Amino acid sequence: MKKASQFYTSRLAPGLLKAAVFGANDGIITTFAVVAGVAGAGLAPRIVLIMGVANLFADGISMGVGDYLGERSEADLLKREGRKYLRHSIWLTGLITFIAFVIAGSLPLLPYLIALLGITFVAADQLLISCLATALALFLVGSLRTIITGGQWWRKGLETLIIGAIAATAAYFVGRMLEKLIT
Repeated sequence: MKKASQFYTSRLAPGLLKAAVFGANDGIITTFAVVAGVAGAGLAPRIVLIMGVANLFADGISMGVGDYLGERSEADLLKREGRKYLRHSIWLTGLITFIAFVIAGSLPLLPYLIALLGITFVAADQLLISCLATALALFLVGSLRTIITGGQWWRKGLETLIIGAIAATAAYFVGRMLEKLIT
């Protein structure tokens, strides 16, 4: 009987796992960086939402296009050198990157999006819930990788969570520092 990782690996097109993990992690971290930076600067929650959603789609498109161009460049180079390269739909990695970025990257914005439904939060509560959603999303992305790659799910989850937490903390303190410098 095949392990789950062998089952998925044998059916996974080259580059798709990398694109999904890269897109999801970058979506979570960069969107939360916007949330943390804006919150750290003490700006209104509606600014968090405006900046977060704008970043989500602009950066998601940028990531998808960047992934596509990178894959295409690599395939062109290998072809030019006469080396074999795995043929797959190069555009598909860009699409996967974009989709993973937008889906995972929207999780830090959940409390701000929910507020649009009329559920009121205190700004500090929105940031706290966003922190928790971000931490959970990072841990899940890290853990879910082990379905395909193997390894200890909790260790991969913690690894991704810690790396993301470092980036988020930096964004928050940069926002606070800039707010103090500007005012």
